[in-house]
Amino acid sequence: MSDSSRDTAAGAGWGDADRGTYRQLMPGGVEKISWLNPRLLWAARNGVLASWFGDPTGRTRARLVAQRASAGAPADKIVRRTDPDDFSFMVIGDTGEGDDPQYAVVPGFLRVSQGTSFAVLASDVIYPVGSADDYEAKFFRPYRDYMAPIYAIPGNHDWYEDLGAFMRVFCGDAPPPPAEPAPRPPTRAWLRSLLWHRPRPDDGRLLGRARALRGAAGQQAVQPGPYWAIDAGPVRIIGIDTGLLGVLDAEQGAWLREVSQGPRPKILITGSPLYVDGEHHPCPIEGGGTVDDIVRAPAHRFVAAIGGDIHNYQRYPVRLADGRTLQYVVAGGGGAFMHATHTIPRVSVAGVTEGDFRCYPLRGDSLAFYSRLYGRRLRLRRFFSLTEEEAQAVVAERLGIAPTRTPGPQVRVTRRIRLVASLLGAGSRPERRARFRLPVRKIYTQLFSPGSATYSPPFFKCFLRLDVSPESVRLRCHAATGNLAQELNPPVEDEVVIPLV
Repeated sequence: MSDSSRDTAAGAGWGDADRGTYRQLMPGGVEKISWLNPRLLWAARNGVLASWFGDPTGRTRARLVAQRASAGAPADKIVRRTDPDDFSFMVIGDTGEGDDPQYAVVPGFLRVSQGTSFAVLASDVIYPVGSADDYEAKFFRPYRDYMAPIYAIPGNHDWYEDLGAFMRVFCGDAPPPPAEPAPRPPTRAWLRSLLWHRPRPDDGRLLGRARALRGAAGQQAVQPGPYWAIDAGPVRIIGIDTGLLGVLDAEQGAWLREVSQGPRPKILITGSPLYVDGEHHPCPIEGGGTVDDIVRAPAHRFVAAIGGDIHNYQRYPVRLADGRTLQYVVAGGGGAFMHATHTIPRVSVAGVTEGDFRCYPLRGDSLAFYSRLYGRRLRLRRFFSLTEEEAQAVVAERLGIAPTRTPGPQVRVTRRIRLVASLLGAGSRPERRARFRLPVRKIYTQLFSPGSATYSPPFFKCFLRLDVSPESVRLRCHAATGNLAQELNPPVEDEVVIPLV
């Protein structure tokens, strides 16, 4: 097994390394996404409009689900597969920007996924707004050599054009829902409708050509809607659609309670992780209750909840009052720009402490990555750029923990290193957290993403393989850095065996 980032800096992808072969897979002419581009931000405005003027996704989703039912989709929305009791599947989240980081994942993903029965895309299949004509370069082409079916749950970006393209690709070309009566002015609904972003009339003209890239019989999967359940071997995998604002509509909540019944062990896949960045986000359901209430109920027998949306890997093993341990996982590192892990404060949530918590990239690697990014962007490399050893040392100091990776030469943490760590939002100990939760951290994490940068390895991307047996599920997080060494032998950054009995 190759070194991981927890073993060596080379295992993290640092240093002089040979570039991987992924560029040979990439098409030309894909526009690079910059989240600092006003035109792009305007196109992606529907999330903001929904938060200001009311979220219409529940009604839209209900119409789409009703159309799928009238077209013959099973009423219980369960896909009943014939996998044996021992089988494997892949999970990859937040994939589709169509640039180097997404394609850098593909060679390792294809190696690790050999012998798996299917894959699940967990949130945000297509950036920036889920357009149908983006599917060729950002879905069909990168995964054309994965010979098994791919199921998906949408993320907020897939909803920025009312989920039409997602439904056409994954749900059997469902026609667009009938238009609702135009709201009357001067209501909030009228103002929202006036400003709402909608797809171009000719969007989707390339879908026929794109589908041929994944045209083999064994690659096909038609799912019953944007939320679904899959019975495979001894487990039930439940995928939920959290829409634009990370909330379940009442109809979907009732369905989730229904399909969560019974003794079969269950794994939740969600677009909004329930534990992330050291905090609990239980995911409300319209009408009352939360998704996590359902997941924690002993009778429902959930063993894990895996969420996308956040572009890194995190794992929180939460021990419940009845003695069970639920694995809450963030798995959104499939291709989109990297969300920082160095901003995560020292973990102390639901009984999970630093000794239990796992993340990828390691906080020190995340800080080193961002420091070099902003050193280039601001033309202040000598001031901003930290070595991976310096970044690891200052993170350990700020959190009061031992360095994760075996330290190299002794590093003296200077005022400059501390200042750079503070400017880039590095996390803190619990006793300092209240002071740190000033706008500086939110401004950094929400506005100053590296989405407008020209990337070069290491990318710190990841994907999951889950091996299921009647007794357990083995979950492994594999890294993709963009370097050849990790492409040929994707290192395991985290592994846990989850008992089913």
